[in-house]
Amino acid sequence: MSEWSDEAVGRIAERFEAARDPEAAAPMAAYMKHHFAFLGIATKPREVLLRDAFAPMALPTEGDLIDLTSALWDRDEREYQYAACGTLRRHQRLLTPAFVPTAEHAISTRSWWDTVDTLALHVVGSIVHRHRDLESVMAEWLVGDDLWLARTSILHQGRWKADTDPDVLFAACLARAADTEFFLRKAIGWALRDYSYVDPMAVERFVRDHDAELSGLSKREAMKAIERGRQPSGPAPR
Repeated sequence: MSEWSDEAVGRIAERFEAARDPEAAAPMAAYMKHHFAFLGIATKPREVLLRDAFAPMALPTEGDLIDLTSALWDRDEREYQYAACGTLRRHQRLLTPAFVPTAEHAISTRSWWDTVDTLALHVVGSIVHRHRDLESVMAEWLVGDDLWLARTSILHQGRWKADTDPDVLFAACLARAADTEFFLRKAIGWALRDYSYVDPMAVERFVRDHDAELSGLSKREAMKAIERGRQPSGPAPR
């Protein structure tokens, strides 16, 4: 592990351990269906602690971020994985294709939507946006056996807005449309909804043309923003 990442992990752990709250940790673990242990640190205090930990440190290199992610992913409590995700999101412009194996490991290890979606949208999505040849990797993840890698493939263009490739998006949705897994059906709907802010007519046409193939859940999620635009009401939460 690099000197930078070793210091960073130590500074994060020191602050997180001092803020440990077993009473708060119990409902957090329950909310995540007891897949993970928690320290009991809420989002805002955790972000403050993380900023404080990094305040006197120099900017990391990509190698530092690889080491930091691996070290924090090995820790039991979920807040450490959140710390890794937050740090990667902050420094996403430093990440190159060399980070993809680390992202793949993080997505497929200690997997749940809370970390996977951040990595899909703000880490993998950011890298692929700048290195379009990595679409071949997304194609492999899409049809593989790991549902979280497949979910990442479906969602990775979610922050690209007008740069979204609709052919890639629609093909990905159709590739997993018949899958009965909730997290994939939800991802299809969310990916289509994100693109509906760019081209609602294309999304509406796609949903209509593939009505029999898409699940009810995927269609409902895909059409939410479009239907909301037809109503005199404000935006609904995702």
